[in-house]
Amino acid sequence: MKIGIVGSGAVGATTAYALVLQGIGREVVLVDLNKARAQAEADDILHAVPFAHPMQVRAGDYPDLDGARVVILTAGVSQRPGETRLQLLERNAAVFRSIVPQVLEHAPEAILVVATNPVDVMTHLTARYAADFGVPSRRVIGSGTTLDTARFRALLGRHLGVDPQHVHAYVLGEHGDSEVLAWSEVSIGGIPLEEFCVDQGSAVTDEVKAQIDDQVRNAAYRIIEGKGATYYGIGSALARIVNVILRDQRAILTVCTPQPEVAGVPDVTVALPNLVGGSGVISTCLFELSDQEYAGLRASAQIVRNAITSLDAQRAD
Repeated sequence: MKIGIVGSGAVGATTAYALVLQGIGREVVLVDLNKARAQAEADDILHAVPFAHPMQVRAGDYPDLDGARVVILTAGVSQRPGETRLQLLERNAAVFRSIVPQVLEHAPEAILVVATNPVDVMTHLTARYAADFGVPSRRVIGSGTTLDTARFRALLGRHLGVDPQHVHAYVLGEHGDSEVLAWSEVSIGGIPLEEFCVDQGSAVTDEVKAQIDDQVRNAAYRIIEGKGATYYGIGSALARIVNVILRDQRAILTVCTPQPEVAGVPDVTVALPNLVGGSGVISTCLFELSDQEYAGLRASAQIVRNAITSLDAQRAD
């Protein structure tokens, strides 16, 4: 199965590397405006294949995406230190108006997985551009808060001394400053968090929750300040999403796709627990939230909706 990656910067290349290490797909094609960079990354990753799984990794152009089952969109300008994801919007929207039609011209049946920030708005725009080619919104999936959810689970698992794969916790809303950590629905191996803590003689105090919230919410800013970009976590998250699609695993992931309404906010795209399979997003599985969490989700969705409205108004001018 062929996987296309448009954008061979740090995120695109790391995603390709993660796919190779996990043996996801059979062929990876890197497409980038900087053809030399795409070729160099493809060559370097190909040299890792003998130590991983049998795959083909090569650089190409949009026609080489023909037959791709999934195309991952990581192209765009990079986030600057101190810059919010929503501030990236105007610069990256123009990039996608060019990219999406070229992808779908050559890979009309592909599921599009969006990683470029601000990912919620970029996914909304991608679905809009893809609709011109008859592509339903369920086949346009943003990485959403898949990475944030992983951060939440990793940090909570470390605090409790539990394998993060047995920590069931979700981050909802915008992939960014207004995201919501749904503490009310956290469970450990199916056991509600408070009950687990009582049984194990441990505790997750309000102070601990505040610390984890800060570490999850501000992780990208700290990583960017320290090394300029984030890529290992998101590369692994994208590989997970692609694996779910290719194998029709029907997993619940906190990805984003356009929704007619979220917490009273119409026509918006934010991350929710979605059932994902071979055809893309199958259904949304939003559980009951506390009043505070629901209000936070509504506020988060409104921020993204306002960004979409602002962009539309600017283009109309």
